[in-house]
Amino acid sequence: MTDIIAALNMLEEEKNISKEMMIDSIEKAIISACERDFGKDAVKVHMDPETGEITVTAPKQVVDEINDPNTDILIDEAKHIDPDCEINDFVECEIKTIDFGRIAAQKARGIILQNIKENERKAVYDYFKDKERTIITGVVQRKVGYNLSVNLDNKTDTILSSREMIPGEKYNPGDRIKLYIVGVKENEKSGFRIITSRTHPEFVKKLFEREVAEIADGTVEIMSISREPGSRSKLAVWSNDPDVDAVGACVGLNSVRINNVVDDLGGEKIDVIEWDEDPAIFIENALRPSPVISVDVDEEEGIARVVVPDEKLSLAIGKEGQNARLAARLTDYKIDIKSESQAAKDEYDDDEYSEEEYEEDGAFTEEEVNAAIEELENEESEVDEVTEESEGTETGEDAE
Repeated sequence: MTDIIAALNMLEEEKNISKEMMIDSIEKAIISACERDFGKDAVKVHMDPETGEITVTAPKQVVDEINDPNTDILIDEAKHIDPDCEINDFVECEIKTIDFGRIAAQKARGIILQNIKENERKAVYDYFKDKERTIITGVVQRKVGYNLSVNLDNKTDTILSSREMIPGEKYNPGDRIKLYIVGVKENEKSGFRIITSRTHPEFVKKLFEREVAEIADGTVEIMSISREPGSRSKLAVWSNDPDVDAVGACVGLNSVRINNVVDDLGGEKIDVIEWDEDPAIFIENALRPSPVISVDVDEEEGIARVVVPDEKLSLAIGKEGQNARLAARLTDYKIDIKSESQAAKDEYDDDEYSEEEYEEDGAFTEEEVNAAIEELENEESEVDEVTEESEGTETGEDAE
């Protein structure tokens, strides 16, 4: 029996399968194999973890005459087990393994092998489940269409989808590759599936955690990430220690740290900017390398209106809008960028519109216009009467 214990010890060491779990599986397998002869859950099984010796017992009824040797025992034999037993009592009798039938033995063997396989699968599943949201190194096995088959830690293979590969990257069998484990999902067909990625934003974060000690120990925090895989990423960082420069820690001496991350990403550009609790400052930092003249933030609407120098407008927007797009994702604000001259023109147009709007608001109604005309006509009539009287008086004086 020591060979069984040696085999279990080897399984525990090489396959990471618990020895106690396998002993429990063997005991259950023997119980299952005895169901047909002794009934369900009728037998008790114990396996010694040191020697591997297996003890099987089953209750038998004390009788004068045996009808079924699997369930009955003569009183004379029963007295050797329990001297106080009487007819119709039950005593626990040991069953020798040699008494197992051929079918029962085959069933027990099949159950044991199946349990070993299941426990091995579970051990691998638990191993990778613990590695969710971390980086793991694998070896490329072969190409599967546009995808890659990758062996992870010599334990199992996974498929890296072409959608999760950085554009432009090419790998050959035998190449080592770093992958981010997005999740481990169980399924009925293959047991479980390991979902990996090289395009996930968290992949960049974990690479920096590996390179930057200040991030690993919590001194520097990565507050947000925006990424367009294979092209460019923006990283917002914050230092909990006023004596530690968050951006400088990520870049490293002579840019060694950030260059190592760039190499792992196949040359992808990375902008590391300082996070700020003030949205206006944060947005200004996020639009770097472009300088910013002003930022007007509407926090309720989630909109920021940004003014930049005329000659820096294209830099602020970026090629095909990439810089503005990444900054918007990083800050979670919709960013409207205008040049200084355009902003000034818009302000002038707004003032002109305001004057027209004021004039329109100050216009008279039709009734008011008619009343004003009538009043004016009355005033003119009164002026005419005064004039006529004045002229008549002057004529009379001249006649005298």
